[in-house]
Amino acid sequence: MLGRMSFSLDSIPDLSGRTAVVTGANGGLGLATAQALAAHGATVVMAVRDREKARTAEQQIRAAHATAALDVVSLDLGSLASVRAAAAGITSRHPSIDILVNNAGLMATPWRTTEDGFELQFGVDHLGHWALTGLLLPALLAAPSARVVTVTSTAHHLGRIADYGTTGWPGPYDPWRAYGRAKLANYHFGLGLQREFERARVTASSLLAHPGLTHSDLQVRTVAEGGGGPAGPFFAWLAARTGMDVTDGALPQLRAATDPAARGGQFYGPRWVNSGPPVVLPVLRPGADRAIALLWETSERATGVRVAVG
Repeated sequence: MLGRMSFSLDSIPDLSGRTAVVTGANGGLGLATAQALAAHGATVVMAVRDREKARTAEQQIRAAHATAALDVVSLDLGSLASVRAAAAGITSRHPSIDILVNNAGLMATPWRTTEDGFELQFGVDHLGHWALTGLLLPALLAAPSARVVTVTSTAHHLGRIADYGTTGWPGPYDPWRAYGRAKLANYHFGLGLQREFERARVTASSLLAHPGLTHSDLQVRTVAEGGGGPAGPFFAWLAARTGMDVTDGALPQLRAATDPAARGGQFYGPRWVNSGPPVVLPVLRPGADRAIALLWETSERATGVRVAVG
């Protein structure tokens, strides 16, 4: 049975006739995910901030798969206006969405805010995806059995539930703790969304994934932008020397998105924490009820977008 066997790109079933939206699809894990989905027949909406980089990514996918069905959409997760415009554009062309991979993100950035005044990492990694998912819900529910995959990180263990109460930052700014909050929010968002789907008894499902230590452009960008503090260059070096490549790093989110045996509420990641084949991981985090309730309240108030079914 596939759920107990190793998973590779060859394990992905035929996705012809299905539509997948991937955020941050112009590089790193997002590009690897978009390319794999397109290779197996899906129409892939590449939701990206950098259109120039997206053109290169699109050319790369088409060079490998000449018949790939791609739709490039501008999306700046740090702007609610951009998120609304992107969601409107996507749903006008794709009224039914089978897969949404909330992949894009920032890591350990210096203090900055989004266009709407939110702390940057929480605003981009969580609130932007919250709003996008909420606005795409009608299209997701129009699909026979949609999946929403939210990408978190082992750094979610650095996050604190108490920090959900503000969209700014409580006290002196700590870029790694802020990253932990954003990734913990991704984690609780995935779990909370599955509860919504189960409560409404719909066929859509929400799953979580993390890539372990992957040598993507995320570490390079973090250091280039002055993020990560003294630890930034070390983690970039570690990822370059010991991290998985992006193809392997993307397998947990691809398995969550496509494995016929996957089920809502499951969490996929490398077998050995930071490396290894993608497997189902235990869902461990105390205080989930309180965390999800606070996250829903804060996110809805900040964005004006409800994430609720029915």
